[in-house]
Amino acid sequence: MTKLLKYIALLVAISANYASHAQEDEDDFEASPLDQVVPVADEPAEAPGPADAIEDSRTLEEQLAAEFERYRRLIGEDAFDEADVSAKRIVEMVIKIHGPRSLETSKALNNLALVQSRNGQYDAAVQNFESAVEIIEDVEDRLNEKLVNPLRGLGAAQLSNGRPDLATRTFDRATHITHVNEGPHNIQQVEILEALAQASMMMGDTKGARSILDRIHALNVRHFDNDKLALIPSLMRRASWQHAARYYNDERATYRRAIRIIEDNLGKTDPQLILPLQMLGRSFYYLDLTQSETAQRQMVTSGEIYFKRALRIAEEAPDLDWQEVANAKLALADNYIYVQSQNRARRLYNELWTFLSADEERLAFRAETLEQPVPLFADNLPRYAFSGADANTPTDDLLTGTIRVDYTVSTRGRVRNIRTEAIPPEFTDMQRMVHREIRRRVYRPKITDDGPLESDSLLFEHDFFYRQLDLDALRKETGEPAQRSSDEPQDDGTDKQR
Repeated sequence: MTKLLKYIALLVAISANYASHAQEDEDDFEASPLDQVVPVADEPAEAPGPADAIEDSRTLEEQLAAEFERYRRLIGEDAFDEADVSAKRIVEMVIKIHGPRSLETSKALNNLALVQSRNGQYDAAVQNFESAVEIIEDVEDRLNEKLVNPLRGLGAAQLSNGRPDLATRTFDRATHITHVNEGPHNIQQVEILEALAQASMMMGDTKGARSILDRIHALNVRHFDNDKLALIPSLMRRASWQHAARYYNDERATYRRAIRIIEDNLGKTDPQLILPLQMLGRSFYYLDLTQSETAQRQMVTSGEIYFKRALRIAEEAPDLDWQEVANAKLALADNYIYVQSQNRARRLYNELWTFLSADEERLAFRAETLEQPVPLFADNLPRYAFSGADANTPTDDLLTGTIRVDYTVSTRGRVRNIRTEAIPPEFTDMQRMVHREIRRRVYRPKITDDGPLESDSLLFEHDFFYRQLDLDALRKETGEPAQRSSDEPQDDGTDKQR
């Protein structure tokens, strides 16, 4: 019996008793796109309902159809723990009907892996995606287009599991398969390339990420050549990727291009201009430190004109949703906090407080946006305490460290009284980067009936990956025992910086 068959046999044996318990993934990147769910039967289910409620007289195929419908319903309700159990039942039934090495079994394993990824069970998800891939390779071939779906899921699970090196190879293979089957310019590869860019940025390869982003843009321009407005969503995504890679000038150029397209096709007062204008304004919160101090000071105030224009369009647009108007006013008020124009900021926040006090729906929005401090901008922090997390770097048995920062936000939105704690404390470079990032942030302060209020005892946590060999090297430099467990609690407050 092959390794795959042994694994599937074990999965069937434990499926009836298994219940998953996992936490949400906290990264901005989605673990696995659940729209990859694929049907495991050719015919749609006739009636939904729990498998236990299906009459014994029904055939196994009918039970499978009903269980798959139940699985889809649970996914739609975000009941992922129950969907996990349902997916395991489906795998068991599919194997009984179609055998362990069938395309139907591959689809069932893929659906199970998707739910496991959503639940944060990345090791299990990786194993099931790999099994799905192996079955397709055996039944079809190594370049079959059916491989793209499980490869996308596998790469996403690897990425969320802290293995961008493995994810890069997986996404590269998925992209190659789309080229073989759909041609080198197919638009279907864009989502894979975006995930590949994410992996490159996680490994610190901003040049590689930029090259991928240029490739994505070329594909979108080619595909939407006769429909410029349809290019807007891809331009907005491109700008967000450029921002993540810290190519701020390129980001601004992309937003300006989106704005020009909307103006040329819909006019200069169309509400679709509001979002790109706001995003262009926010881009000026991020300065190009290679420029002179004079140029940086000029850029600090450059965003105001875009926020003002966005607010004017929002206020003059007929039938625009109240929340969009509130967001436009909020963005301008935040800009005044950023440039330290406190009187103008206070006036707009007061107007917003009154505007958002009209009914329960607006009060809920007020509580979320005004009654707690909100950062106006935040840079991505490195995930690895070592450089070059690529295919040539051993990343097995990665350990997780945590840096906690306690701080205060003043009535002017500035960070004060920073206290940093790290476990393990030896990675001082990582501590300094986190400390510096928190210190440079500007916040929308907590707003009350009486105006801005200082907020203290705020907590920020950053998890990072490190290798035991790097920790041992740092301890050797300081003369500490090299093999002390990283999970051992620190004493005497030596891991605090003030």
